Amino acid sequence: MSSALETLCGQAYGAQQYTKVGTLTYTAIFSLLIVCIPLAILWRYTESLLILLGQSPLISHEAGNYLTYLIPALFAYAILQPLVRYFQMQSMLLPMLASSAVALCIHIILCWALVFKTGLGNIGAAVSMGVALWSNTVFLLLYMKYSPSCAKTRSPISVEVFRGMKQFFSFAIPSAVMICLEWWSFELLVLLSGLLPNPELETSVLSICLNTIDTLYAITYGFAAAVSTRVSNELGAGNPRGARVAVNAIMILAVVETSIVSMIVFFNRHIFGYIFTNEKEVVDYVTKITPLLCVNIIMDSLQGNFSGIARGVGWQHLGAYVNLAAFYFVGIPVGVFLGFYTSLRGEGLWIGILVGVIIQVILLSVVTFRTDYEKQVLTFSSKHFLFIFLPRKK
Repeated sequence: MSSALETLCGQAYGAQQYTKVGTLTYTAIFSLLIVCIPLAILWRYTESLLILLGQSPLISHEAGNYLTYLIPALFAYAILQPLVRYFQMQSMLLPMLASSAVALCIHIILCWALVFKTGLGNIGAAVSMGVALWSNTVFLLLYMKYSPSCAKTRSPISVEVFRGMKQFFSFAIPSAVMICLEWWSFELLVLLSGLLPNPELETSVLSICLNTIDTLYAITYGFAAAVSTRVSNELGAGNPRGARVAVNAIMILAVVETSIVSMIVFFNRHIFGYIFTNEKEVVDYVTKITPLLCVNIIMDSLQGNFSGIARGVGWQHLGAYVNLAAFYFVGIPVGVFLGFYTSLRGEGLWIGILVGVIIQVILLSVVTFRTDYEKQVLTFSSKHFLFIFLPRKK
């Protein structure tokens, strides 16, 4: 939901409506803290829900414990993500880099100590995640409040913060639907793998694939954040040519980056699984599925950048329709058929999700390259972003 700020804050900053950036950020924080309440309740009863869905009691217990102790991190995340967009849309990257580096060091040390030295296991991992996220959040809040760099976009908390919640949710809900429809399809894959024969093996392998995708997506997310920032800033400034140049540049970078990364993973497929486990059966299965994983890495990188463009322009609703069609009308049904009605099992589930990603990339590419950015500038100025296109300060 915080991705709505990539449209709102990005275009407000491009149009030099600086105080709007701070106001929109506060609006997002308050809105997301409210959203966290039902999510926290859901997390608390995850174990019972998973058992009700037919999952392994052992896996359900571990997942339930982990999420219960991760609830404090959820509220930190609700504050952190709007702050990340606040700095991102102003191209203020060094504070985020420094804060993330410190939080990562805290997390590594604390996670190792709590998991291996106290016997807390997964609970220790959740606690360390919460501490790391809160440290990151507090640092960025203090920087936003006291740094001279944030002076022009810093705004007081006023009634405007609450009046803007309707507008925020009008972009936040499509943003969440667009992103979550894709993420949930991958998570559903792991959930379905728990219903296959030998669920421990299947969930282990697909979890490794999912964690690999998530880890490598951090690179793609950086590119997507960059193009979202540039496109939204340029459209807010009324410069469609600059938006088009940003789109073309990021797609070239995405193709080069994902080709290199996927080749590295492929050529190390026989040892890749040992990063996650020492069990030979799991490692061999990972080796077998790695070629499919590499294709997924390429497709996921391309769609990630297309999604960043969509958020910058304000196409969240189109992205939601694309993801719904690609994954839930095609990808997941294909995966269920191959996973449960053929001998492919977990590999079949992954093929299904890969089919969904390929369709997603095709549809998003058509939308992206057929967009008239001059028309988008006129549409924004006349309809959605009247508050942005006020006379600029000299």
